[in-house]
Amino acid sequence: MDQVSATFTPDLLFVRTGQPVEFRNSDDTLHNVHVGNVETKEPSFNVAIPTGEKYIYTFQKDGFYHVGCDIHPAMSAEIYAASTPFVGRTGTDGSFSFAEVPIGTYILRAQNGAEKKDREVEVKAGANFIPPL
Repeated sequence: MDQVSATFTPDLLFVRTGQPVEFRNSDDTLHNVHVGNVETKEPSFNVAIPTGEKYIYTFQKDGFYHVGCDIHPAMSAEIYAASTPFVGRTGTDGSFSFAEVPIGTYILRAQNGAEKKDREVEVKAGANFIPPL
């Protein structure tokens, strides 16, 4: 995740739980990165990052994390940490796809803000269609 023109980019970052994530400051001003778990309210870290510097952090728990800058309160972003590689944003029409999902039964979770919907899905050989949640 980077800080450019007093904005976190991207506004939503998907990361793998247990893998290091780099936070950079490519802006010409000092920023900090204040991150906490949305559900538990547990703080993850709060560090100042001078211009041209970076900070590396590894998320240990799956979930949504809010990102803010205490120096510039209008700056914000979200991070979703997941132990699965099968995570993504939907298209504007609500569609999504994942490649190379092993055959098996899974829980599909769709989330929009605080609203969550779960459905058990079975992945079979070939193309699979999942009706809207």
